Amino acid sequence: MSISENLKKIKATLPDHVTLVAVSKTKPISDIMEAYQAGHRVFGENKIQEMVEKYEQLPRDIEWHMIGHVQRNKVKYMAPFVHVIHGVDQIKLLKEINKQAQKHNRIIQCLLQIKIAEEDSKFGMTFDNARSLITGCEVSELKNIKIVGLMGMATFTDDMDQVEQEFSRLRSTFENLKQHPASNVDLSILSMGMSGDYKLALACGSTMIRLGSSIFGERNYH
Repeated sequence: MSISENLKKIKATLPDHVTLVAVSKTKPISDIMEAYQAGHRVFGENKIQEMVEKYEQLPRDIEWHMIGHVQRNKVKYMAPFVHVIHGVDQIKLLKEINKQAQKHNRIIQCLLQIKIAEEDSKFGMTFDNARSLITGCEVSELKNIKIVGLMGMATFTDDMDQVEQEFSRLRSTFENLKQHPASNVDLSILSMGMSGDYKLALACGSTMIRLGSSIFGERNYH
């Protein structure tokens, strides 16, 4: 199946309120253009440098999502154009995003990454961290960011009961934190689910899924 056929097949199964982020990391420009020509506009990268290079070569109406772990010293490179930053897990990073967004007179949307997996390799905040962050006065002073949702990655396991529990926990955290809106906090996005588990994520209430291999085929490591 081609990239455009894969996209068509997946989109036909998605509810209207769900956003599909096509994970294009390591993929060549030609693959992204095939998806673009099939009408897709939302792409996710996990390395800032690679995303910047692609941004410079591709149409300007693409909505770029940074889905990888973000180093503060690299935020400035994507601040002119990034649409959503998924992996925000500390106030220092939010402050840096705010500072760089201000320079470009932009408001950058951010998702707080909540740690739901048991693996140590996964980043993220605890529920309590996230609640104190969004209700704290430090965040309310950041005028060039908007916290629009939560993101989480389930444990990499074949045990779908465990994955379901983790997704359900993230969903209840999301519902709980939605009770604390502020001028720059309005939680509407729940980003969970990747190629192996997105159907389960949708059943657990996900509104944004991040799919790579099910659109582009198996990933290229380089």
